[in-house]
Amino acid sequence: MTETASLLTTPQAPTAPARGARRFRCELGYLLSGLPLGLAAFTVAVTGAALGVSTLVVWAGLPILAGTLRAARALANLERRRVTAVTGRPLPSHRPRPSGTGWAGMLRAVRDPRSWRDLIHLVVAFPLQVVTFSVALTWTLGGIGELLYATWSWSLPRGQDNQGLVELIFDTSSQAADIGFNTAIGVFLLATAAPVVRRLAAVQTRFATALLTDRAATMP
Repeated sequence: MTETASLLTTPQAPTAPARGARRFRCELGYLLSGLPLGLAAFTVAVTGAALGVSTLVVWAGLPILAGTLRAARALANLERRRVTAVTGRPLPSHRPRPSGTGWAGMLRAVRDPRSWRDLIHLVVAFPLQVVTFSVALTWTLGGIGELLYATWSWSLPRGQDNQGLVELIFDTSSQAADIGFNTAIGVFLLATAAPVVRRLAAVQTRFATALLTDRAATMP
């Protein structure tokens, strides 16, 4: 009786498939959310830096540049938290040096090299985010679409001038062969989606870790 009650009250550890599914959802969410966040970060970084540098000669660029670097720091800290959530390894946030207020404070903020590294990451990470987003979305949605090909293939035009992939490769116009071939592609894409998404997430998180790790924050 006691053993039964213990089984009812003790939470069971998630099974390997459940852990794998949770990890896949986390990594896929990280990749798919990376593009909109990366686009916003890239826009802020490029626009703010260009406007700030181009107007430094009239001193108006200093507050613009300081504000852009503070925004880059906040966006980079958000990416650090996203990387930590995916990898399970804490990535220390940027701890800014005291900069004070006024023009002197803005000048010290602009001279902080770690803020510039955050800004550089926002710019150079965007092309990688575009690639990983595109591959992850195509691999998963494409796999689902191909797996369900039999349910929507009827809507495709069927004429003498419209040749499908199966007809071009195997020189056959059999509808059964067409459905079987595309369904097999869907099975392959979905069967390999987890390792592909894992590799893409690993590339993106390693890139972010290399640029966003605050060495000073990791020192005792």
